[in-house]
Amino acid sequence: MQVTYWLEHAWLDTHVEPGVVLDASTTDGRITAVRTGAEAPPPGAVVLRGLTIPGLANAHSHAFHRALRGTVQVGSGTFWTWREVMYGVAQRLTPDSYFALARAVYAEMALAGITAVGEFHYLHHAPGGTPYADPNAMGDALIAAAADAGIRITLLDTAYLSSGFGAAPEQHQLRFSDGTADAWAERVSALKEREGVRIGAAVHSVRAVPAEQLSTVARWAQDREAPLHVHLSEQTAENEACLAAHGRTPTQLLADHGVLGARTTGVHNTHMTDADVSLIGSTSTGTCMCPTTERDLADGIGPAVALQRAGSPLSLGSDSHAVIDLLEEARAMELNERLRTRTRGHWTAAALLRAATTDGHAALGWSEAGRLETGALADFTTIALDSVRTAGPVPRLAAETAVFAASAADVRHTIVGGRQVVRDGVHTSVPDVAQTLADSIAALRG
Repeated sequence: MQVTYWLEHAWLDTHVEPGVVLDASTTDGRITAVRTGAEAPPPGAVVLRGLTIPGLANAHSHAFHRALRGTVQVGSGTFWTWREVMYGVAQRLTPDSYFALARAVYAEMALAGITAVGEFHYLHHAPGGTPYADPNAMGDALIAAAADAGIRITLLDTAYLSSGFGAAPEQHQLRFSDGTADAWAERVSALKEREGVRIGAAVHSVRAVPAEQLSTVARWAQDREAPLHVHLSEQTAENEACLAAHGRTPTQLLADHGVLGARTTGVHNTHMTDADVSLIGSTSTGTCMCPTTERDLADGIGPAVALQRAGSPLSLGSDSHAVIDLLEEARAMELNERLRTRTRGHWTAAALLRAATTDGHAALGWSEAGRLETGALADFTTIALDSVRTAGPVPRLAAETAVFAASAADVRHTIVGGRQVVRDGVHTSVPDVAQTLADSIAALRG
């Protein structure tokens, strides 16, 4: 079946184009034609008023962290004290409750214009570490949740074997661990890709996978040409512990064991030496910045400008879901750099949109997404240009308006595979996302 959309304004990679007709096949989920110069909608076309951009790619998500929103804002502390609260939520999840929560979270993402998510998934087993009868029950719950919410998912199945540089997992971490990287590889190999689903790999961090087992995870991803992600240098304490254990930085340790490369993305990349930046760039390893989480956890501001200049593609993620708003992540990356340097204009709106769309999809293994052109996946989202936040600027500045003024609340439509998942700000299959979130989170309260 073919659906015709008329886009009042469209972002065509370099500029805003008025009056664009886009044909999409819901059979294969691809754009079949893009025509410009249409001043009025053709007969039968679905009208999308506002600015339509490629769908947003949330390159780093921990779905269950959404249950922490608000709770972890009480009082003070550090990343490490926040982590203890997170463990408490993780302990209470089952495959059924994780499905319910993730379905609501992914529906919230769709409302925010996100069409693909990279789920950094390490909550594998039952409390105490006993595998479920289906060893991938938790991962399959996430895949099913994304399908129900109507978005694509790259399940980044995560190796998490140690509490720190070879130490045994702590009690809360037992359900994360497969024991060895070989056992992790055996389990994750049973996961199957399907429509809307890609399977990737992740190293939780250099503290959580012993150095001699890093190459096992890297080889698994390399053999399958799959995305490989890793939390990298998020905390100075991890850097110091890695130097003490191995005499090198986490980036250098990953390079030594074949983890870096063009299909690899380092998440955060916050506390890096000049040599680390050069290693990341020279290997074309990506960088996923998560500014709203990094500021929420007081992690610091990473060297995103230096990393990109060195050759590292940038993507964006909402990580702990303090908010779910990729426009805010894009804006925050620029504004953080302004605060750090006291100068303005490190990225154009076009460059920030590229990080949130094209490069984010590429980091998740969806290189055929992130563009409004014939043959690309028919995944796109429309941002209102007449809200209290966006009204006023001329249409040719719609990209700047979207990035620097709009929020997730301004998303009016989200289309995935040519089908409307969000219509006029309402999710088509999860009609009351707020109540669904409230119910799924209430069920987890201890």
